[in-house]
Amino acid sequence: MRVRVVIAAAVALAAALAVMILTTGESRDTDSALNGSAATVDLRERVREFAAGVAERRVHHEPTRAERGAVADGVGLLLAGERERAERRLREVGYAVTALKDRESGRSYLEVADAREQADGSGTRGWGRVYLDRNGAPGWSVQVPHPVADLDTELLGAEVLRGAPGGVLILAGAHRDAGETDAADVAHRTDTVFHQIVRETVRRGLPGLQLHGFADDSVPGFDALVSSGSGGHGEAAAKSLVADLARQGFAVCRAWSQRCRLEGRTNEQGIVAERYEVPFVHVEFNRDSRRNPALRSRTASALGGIAQQWR
Repeated sequence: MRVRVVIAAAVALAAALAVMILTTGESRDTDSALNGSAATVDLRERVREFAAGVAERRVHHEPTRAERGAVADGVGLLLAGERERAERRLREVGYAVTALKDRESGRSYLEVADAREQADGSGTRGWGRVYLDRNGAPGWSVQVPHPVADLDTELLGAEVLRGAPGGVLILAGAHRDAGETDAADVAHRTDTVFHQIVRETVRRGLPGLQLHGFADDSVPGFDALVSSGSGGHGEAAAKSLVADLARQGFAVCRAWSQRCRLEGRTNEQGIVAERYEVPFVHVEFNRDSRRNPALRSRTASALGGIAQQWR
């Protein structure tokens, strides 16, 4: 009887050890997969290449509600630090997560992108990309709704992300004139992947900077136009941004005290931010402020200052 008890205990112990070994091995494999070596890239150039594809292809396939929700859910899970669950959710709609290290800044990022895009540009659906800073808790977003159409706003967005920790860069994936009936004009629609991602960040309390551009002769006399969109929760940040830009010599139209064009009052991302009582700042820059590297660096620095305040 005593021998049987000893044998049973030995079998149970062996089984427990086997489970422990398998579980530990699985955990290590999972950790290795999630923390694998990051590809070293120039973040700004990677965004530039993506925008070049947007300009060339001008493709936008309208997403279903389920597809919009899946991408936004995946981004939300990444914001919550649940990468494994995020990747599973994103795979449902053909999106993938890639770890990157920016060569210039040394900062680490996660790229959320359409895995169906091929090197020759085929397979794209025009839904956009997201870049998340891995160097700190997420605290703000910078949004680029019209890459290419508002020339170099995508580069400005990349520089803002690169310059301040805790950021999320949200890039639309199609020219605003792609598709039919303004389907890709994401700043003025709620049925896009872009809007659903912004809504997810807002729902989690992240304030946002949205970047636009205007032709120099369309608003003569100004280098930038700044507003808090449809409401006032971003007004303090907007005023701080204006003060910084003015100190650097930019002529800025203040939407709350002047009559400015392009004020972003009907911007859908601003509307949802106001609904959640989260700060939103809508900024328009003239061509030189976006094209000239020195001026773009100065505008990125001012925008980054707002992001730092939000953190």
